[in-house]
Amino acid sequence: MNPLARGIEELLPSRISNTYLCFLLIRTSLILSSLLVAFLIPFFGTVMSLIGSLFSVLMAMVMPSLCFLKILGKKSATKMQIALSSCIVVIGLICGIIGTYSALLDLANKC
Repeated sequence: MNPLARGIEELLPSRISNTYLCFLLIRTSLILSSLLVAFLIPFFGTVMSLIGSLFSVLMAMVMPSLCFLKILGKKSATKMQIALSSCIVVIGLICGIIGTYSALLDLANKC
């Protein structure tokens, strides 16, 4: 929430955005709007688990390992680093697929 709140504060004039009241109002309204969305959207938890299993695993496990391999390349990386990074990518993809399948199955059962 903090990056979004800071972005909103940057759009406001500095005499308003530098006040403590503005700080409280922006963050409180963001939390309340998130709570409202969570209550009003049906199957919000299931949709969030679907998004989490798709993107969180990719961003936390798969992409850093792939970027590591891309930056170092086969010339600089040792065989152990390549093997471990490849294992992390494979395990991350398997976990992402299982999580996505589980979330889709749960969503289909609720509909």
